[in-house]
Amino acid sequence: MLNPFDPKAALLAKHAQHVVLIHFPVALYLSGTLFDLVARIFRKPNFREVARWNFLVAAVMSIPAAATGIIAWQWALEGQTLKGILRLHLLMGCAVVLGLWLTVWLRSRSGPHAKALNSVTLVATELIVCLVVGLTAHLGGFLSGINGGP
Repeated sequence: MLNPFDPKAALLAKHAQHVVLIHFPVALYLSGTLFDLVARIFRKPNFREVARWNFLVAAVMSIPAAATGIIAWQWALEGQTLKGILRLHLLMGCAVVLGLWLTVWLRSRSGPHAKALNSVTLVATELIVCLVVGLTAHLGGFLSGINGGP
């Protein structure tokens, strides 16, 4: 039985870093979307700024999260050929990273007085990326065994 307070076990587990780091971009992006919707519905410009920072930090944190996922694959599975849920999780994870950076880019292009089309495009992008984040996390749960997977 592993001791949960053993630093060696926590730091050297074959996928521990990915599991820890992935929560930051997920939580930041989902809350950023919520802040953006609140800003739009209730016309609160401060919430728009909070959303902007959440999206930016989520995108930045997605890089180490993705890197630790690739390292976990190489370390835990010794670089075996990807198939099934693991391959789908990797592909969707790449889509999430691109979606986070796409959101940051779209928001940087739309100023404080964005056109209605840009606004609709931005909200649609945010909601689609939230859906992909959720599906990717769901697959990750199967891979970690939390959702009854291998």
